[in-house]
Amino acid sequence: VQLQASGGGLVQSGGSLRLSCAASGSIFSINTMAWYRQAPGKQRELVAGITMGGRANYADSVVKGRFTISRDNAKNTVYLQMNSLKPEDTAVYYCNAAVAGYYSDYEIYWGQGTQVTVSS
Repeated sequence: VQLQASGGGLVQSGGSLRLSCAASGSIFSINTMAWYRQAPGKQRELVAGITMGGRANYADSVVKGRFTISRDNAKNTVYLQMNSLKPEDTAVYYCNAAVAGYYSDYEIYWGQGTQVTVSS
């Protein structure tokens, strides 16, 4: 199973970006999918997660109503719409997913990360 994250880039403060993360491989089911981020010199932190049924939860201290997580189960893809971006949102954004194979139980997989840089 592989998770491929994309959509990062350089944006001005107040701008928007949409991140995508597609899972591929021998996948029977994907439970929770989530986005984390890690800024230089800081620990990785949760941004948002979403269940198979579409229930979302957010790290309010991080998101504060600016980000929206969604998923397309048919495409095994999770998205993160980020609006009103601030320089403090600059980080590498990682996706993860709890994936069950056809003959294996759920395991957590991580994407490779996508860089988001917000200029002031």
